[in-house]
Amino acid sequence: MTSSPAALDHYFVLGNPVGHSKSPQIHARFAQLTGQQLDYRPWLVPLGGFAATLAQLAMGGARGCNVTVPFKLEAYLAADSRSERAQLAQAANTLVIGADGVQADNTDGSGLVQDIQANAGVALAGRDVLLIGAGGAGAGVLGPLLAAGPRRLVLVNRTRARADALAARHQAHPWLQNVLQNTELLVQEMQAVEGAFDVVINASASSLAGSAVPVAGSVLKPGALACDLMYGPAADGFMAWARAHGACPRDGLGMLVEQAAASFSLWRGVRPPAAQVLQELRRQLA
Repeated sequence: MTSSPAALDHYFVLGNPVGHSKSPQIHARFAQLTGQQLDYRPWLVPLGGFAATLAQLAMGGARGCNVTVPFKLEAYLAADSRSERAQLAQAANTLVIGADGVQADNTDGSGLVQDIQANAGVALAGRDVLLIGAGGAGAGVLGPLLAAGPRRLVLVNRTRARADALAARHQAHPWLQNVLQNTELLVQEMQAVEGAFDVVINASASSLAGSAVPVAGSVLKPGALACDLMYGPAADGFMAWARAHGACPRDGLGMLVEQAAASFSLWRGVRPPAAQVLQELRRQLA
């Protein structure tokens, strides 16, 4: 028995631009594989019009939204309640709409951790991790990275003060107090990073801007996992840099699919087979 189109639950990805988003394709495949009946569409939000758009969609019966650039901060502020992950990031990429209003969450970090550990097969517990970038992308992934239990996580950013502020917010948050008893969180200067790392994550704007990787190749241990949060041509420069320095490069496509799976699970109560969808998407893009 199938639902009529009028009975479908409606979800959206909100952004500007948004036409390039692969989220509708990913969520349609998730729904197909899990037997869920839903409608998922992109929605171009005018700059300065996020709150009004969200209110319009909620009044129209929308059950949830993904949020992409440049609205993650506005999504966080527009929500009625916020998860611990969203509070740490001070940004939201997932909104759950229900009788109690709009709840903000952030699945970016959990998606990255799941991709690193399950898809790339690299456990983070006890490892040395370098996170490059303390902007919105870095803020979205830092909490879940810490929760995975690395031995040491070093945060670097072009503006040191921004990295210091992000680290201090995480060090003060009750959700991470037990974690930080066993994980050392440090801030260092970007051009003077000390030591080499098992996992290096580029959350800076360097790939999007087409500029050079902002740290020296010496930060990579032989065979280290080097992850860029971008995917497609934007990640090519970082991937080549990692490969040239003896690391295992990985782009952000797995994170994209895994964060979508976490959103889908929040909305539907069903965990979709993200690894399968990631493999299908990689074959398609190849």
